[in-house]
Amino acid sequence: MDLGLQDKVIMVAAASKGLGYGIAQAAAREGAKVSIGSRTEADILAAAGTLHNETGAETLGSVLDARDAGSIAAWVASTVAKFGGVDGLVVNAGGPPAGGFDDFDDAAWQSSFELTLLSSVRMIRAVLPQLRARGGGSILAVTSSSVKEPIDILLLSNVMRSGVVSLLKSLSRELAPEQIRVNNLVPGRILTDRVKSLDALGAKNAGRSVVEQQAMQEAQIPWGRYGTIEEFGRAGAFLLSDAASYITGETLIVDGGVMKTVW
Repeated sequence: MDLGLQDKVIMVAAASKGLGYGIAQAAAREGAKVSIGSRTEADILAAAGTLHNETGAETLGSVLDARDAGSIAAWVASTVAKFGGVDGLVVNAGGPPAGGFDDFDDAAWQSSFELTLLSSVRMIRAVLPQLRARGGGSILAVTSSSVKEPIDILLLSNVMRSGVVSLLKSLSRELAPEQIRVNNLVPGRILTDRVKSLDALGAKNAGRSVVEQQAMQEAQIPWGRYGTIEEFGRAGAFLLSDAASYITGETLIVDGGVMKTVW
């Protein structure tokens, strides 16, 4: 299937590695021009170079602090300067720290709000004029399975990412007349550094080895294994593309069938 991403300009946040990189890689393989952002300059420039070498696509790597409105605006400006516009945005940021209610003070709550929810608002606000100038486009956010089934040790993620999903659903209706689609992509146990760290924390709390922890997690997945970054990335590229032209306001779960909710 031709996804219709050839020469489209796709911006992907938090894309030096992990889930963001997977989406950028899949879009680049479909012929998109890819602008990726992340906090560490060396990492994001290396990722942009690797993407170009792997796919032949035009790429741009920019330093991006998702908590800073000025940094987001600079990323958009550099993308437009290089590629002439924007057709799609992937809203993404590192997850808030793990822990329960008693672990977090006001500063932790405020930091998580700025990292997860306010960064989503700011990224979308910064890119919307570009999508409108194109006559439409696609916005995709990467959230978490915690928006469907809260995770005990991820209270901050449960709260903030649920707010992101409410934002996306509201915007999907508001922006539909302008031919701008807005969707949400939920990872299950995808083999990223973040999941590895959560496995290590779970193993420590349960008094078992990391290998035992991972085996226990895999036993709960009907597909019988963790997902790969490439599998997740292909799902993201699809939702960004013209192949998903009648899909908006939806949440796609990429988890090997582990989630039991029907909604």
